[in-house]
Amino acid sequence: MSGLRAGFRILGPLETFSDSAVHRPGGPKVRALLALLAVRANDIVEMDTLVEELWGDAPPPTAVSTVRTHVYHLRQELERALGPEAVRDLVVTGATGATGYSLRLQPGQLDLDAFTRLYEQGRAELRTGHREAALECLDAALGLWRGRTLADVAHGRVLAGHVARIDELRVRAQELRIEAAMRLGHHRELVPELRRLVATHPLNEWLHARLIDALHRSGRRGDALRAFHHVRAVLSEELGLEPSEDLRRLQHHILMGSPVA
Repeated sequence: MSGLRAGFRILGPLETFSDSAVHRPGGPKVRALLALLAVRANDIVEMDTLVEELWGDAPPPTAVSTVRTHVYHLRQELERALGPEAVRDLVVTGATGATGYSLRLQPGQLDLDAFTRLYEQGRAELRTGHREAALECLDAALGLWRGRTLADVAHGRVLAGHVARIDELRVRAQELRIEAAMRLGHHRELVPELRRLVATHPLNEWLHARLIDALHRSGRRGDALRAFHHVRAVLSEELGLEPSEDLRRLQHHILMGSPVA
């Protein structure tokens, strides 16, 4: 890249960026193509996979040639947005014997890579008892998100699977951040965030349990019990299930007025 900072963001709307500008690719097929190449960065994405993502079970007879046309337009658009020097050897054709394309990126050029690195570092810090360092890393990781993964890209079957995997990583990073913050005693500060998260993930019992625990540790026993009854009603209505052992144990501690381990 000859020193020019250029890269891609997928943790929100799809963007390309350089030192001087941010650009959002135009055209739904070109966006979907770039999105799939980005989530599979540095791997060859085979032509069959690209066709499946763009057209599902009903590809046109000209699908392969149309993919090549979209790649041509993508290269032109990236060159206009980032400059010819920045995009040299960026979107490459598969090696001899392989049909497909690859987005060749260096470390630091994709926000997902930065998020994953910070997430892993935060998880390692928490595992070794370095709670403040873990919280710092996980805050930085989650701060890279600008909205839903690839929010402005239509997801075919292939891309939907990758987005689901990335979203699971985000939820896990949120859980680890909450765990680190609770170990540091930030119970009151966590309540608004936990309320937002349980509204977004209403069937995540772990998050409900942490909300109940945070309320209880903040001296809000009534609110904690109301939160327990709420999740019990949600689980019963949506899944026909009773609360987990973790949730029932929390209820018992609250009713007894005893501290939670």
